[in-house]
Amino acid sequence: MSKTNPPYPVPFRVEAVALVQTSGKSIPVVARELGVSEQALRTWVKRTDIDTGQGPPGALTSEERAELTRLRRQVRVLEQEREILKKAAAFFAKETS
Repeated sequence: MSKTNPPYPVPFRVEAVALVQTSGKSIPVVARELGVSEQALRTWVKRTDIDTGQGPPGALTSEERAELTRLRRQVRVLEQEREILKKAAAFFAKETS
């Protein structure tokens, strides 16, 4: 069974990204110093850049991603409710005829 690490706290992530941006050190060096994976730190830096408007055009901010997830979940629920109502209407139409 693989061992998973708990997610790092947000303040730690913010400080790690700030260290990369202000120290002039590379991501691999900072990652080794902090004891995190290079990929995790690289992802945090990329996400921070996107959230501050410095990312590639069309990239979704964290807020936009959360809203998209919420809306997709809501659409799934509404589609399920609609299917239930269709089946109920067909059932009651069959009962009354």
